[in-house]
Amino acid sequence: MPDWKDTLNLPNTGFRMKANLPVHEPEIQEHWEKSDLYGQIRKQQRGKESYILHDGPPYANGRIHLGHALNKILKDFIVKSRTMAGFDAPYIPGWDCHGLP
Repeated sequence: MPDWKDTLNLPNTGFRMKANLPVHEPEIQEHWEKSDLYGQIRKQQRGKESYILHDGPPYANGRIHLGHALNKILKDFIVKSRTMAGFDAPYIPGWDCHGLP
């Protein structure tokens, strides 16, 4: 009987089979803190034409729902796409109704 797994074109990947997040999450966070990607982008875009999108207050209209996630995702997409288009587009988070970030 043939070994059917040899007939499949399965991808080879370096991804771990188990996430093991308690061990690997601190490593990932350390990598992002060391790279300071957002800081580098902000420095590189300084002085270019500005594009400002103030993010509104979170959860100002009741309990959290899927619309809040969509709102954040779309605003994140817009700010990042404007940055890639050459604008100085900082992310400016909103404040809730009590003045808290």
